[in-house]
Amino acid sequence: MDPFVVVGGDAAGLSAASKCKREDPDREVVVFEKGAWVSYAHCGTPYYVKGEVEELTDLISLTPEEIEERDIALHRDHEVTAIDPEAKTVTVVGPDGEREQAYGDLLLGTGAHATQPFETGEDVFTLHGLPDAAAIRARVDPDFSPDNAALGPMDPDTIRPYAERPAPETVAIVGGGYVGVEMAEAFSAYGIEVHLFQRGDLLPPFGPAVAESVESALDSEGVVVHTGTEVDGFDTDVDGVTAIRYGDGEQLDIDMAVVGVGIAPNTDIAEAAGIAVGETGAVAVDRYGRTDTDGVYAAGDVAESRHTVTGEPTWVPLGLTANRAGRAIGETIAGEPTPVGDVAGTAVVKAFDLGAGRAGFVTESEARDAGFEPVSETITAGSRSGYYPGAAETTVTLTADRGTGRVLGGSVVGTDRAAKRIDTLATALDAGHTVAELERLDLAYAPPFSPVWDPILVAAKVLADEV
Repeated sequence: MDPFVVVGGDAAGLSAASKCKREDPDREVVVFEKGAWVSYAHCGTPYYVKGEVEELTDLISLTPEEIEERDIALHRDHEVTAIDPEAKTVTVVGPDGEREQAYGDLLLGTGAHATQPFETGEDVFTLHGLPDAAAIRARVDPDFSPDNAALGPMDPDTIRPYAERPAPETVAIVGGGYVGVEMAEAFSAYGIEVHLFQRGDLLPPFGPAVAESVESALDSEGVVVHTGTEVDGFDTDVDGVTAIRYGDGEQLDIDMAVVGVGIAPNTDIAEAAGIAVGETGAVAVDRYGRTDTDGVYAAGDVAESRHTVTGEPTWVPLGLTANRAGRAIGETIAGEPTPVGDVAGTAVVKAFDLGAGRAGFVTESEARDAGFEPVSETITAGSRSGYYPGAAETTVTLTADRGTGRVLGGSVVGTDRAAKRIDTLATALDAGHTVAELERLDLAYAPPFSPVWDPILVAAKVLADEV
């Protein structure tokens, strides 16, 4: 049997490779990764920049040695440049030149790349991978030493120039999504003046209640938030970036910038091979991760998923989505067909002491665009029994379909363990619960953990009168 070949050595790819090898030990499994890093936690990079995660290598889930111990043939610094679906081969370019690799099954786990809409110079960064994180940490942390840091496969000399520059006094962040909010916290830890620019509200997928709370939290920590503001570009000189241009001809002097305005799936080799790409711009797959091309699967940030609420294709580039889909595909290829699972876009984010979560359709406008007749309510309730120390306000937005009462989505925000309360709502979405069924859930109660009526249940009680 020809090998199971995986293109991409991160979450989706190595989950699939590991699961296939575990279930079918005799199957040859080959992984090609175009870079030097494999199996790392991208979501942890802001906390590495902040210094809460001490070493870059702490973000590694599986080392190359551990992968090879699983009898997986891992080839780093090997880029797959083409796919021939008829011959069932891929073209691979590595340190020893170009060669062809046959496959029986092929998984595309090529991920995504950070979009960069501006012409930039020195000291304008994106954060999409561990090398970016190391360069930014070296630039802002005055105690950072490339020679003493655990940098894995990175050559310390590649980031030494960043460490040798004076630490910035003023940093601009363009983009108020996950990266922007988390990096604002990271930079503030070094006493840097931080300006965050967002063309609309912060964290658009989380809805207005979360946006308002997060903006207030950032402001209270000294972050200057510029919402409703369009960035035009940067001014640079031979030493690096000098200013950011925004709004109606306004300008701010800065020493450094991070651009986090989104990512796009790496579909080039798929499209060149005639593999279908969906309306979302990611590779189209079925419920088992199969593309329209025989023997070819796709998972992770390069692939579409099916939305829990609508059943329609969606693109949700998140860590669990990639790991879960890769694992399922590995099991399918080993002989046990396993669905990759639907997604509700469930996500959480931290802004200093504030935590927020979201799932499904948060706003009425997005639910209406999906064909529903939405109704929503926003409530505020205590996180614990009012007499128990540590209780804090928790704000919940809940959206449902007026005609059927079906729960469509919502958000949670607060300072006392609020974000993970979103898991209750994500479970209700997966089960297809109505608001009445959500209200009747038997959630745990004890004063240190929750009031008798959990904030999610309070929101359901209030919304039940509207559907």
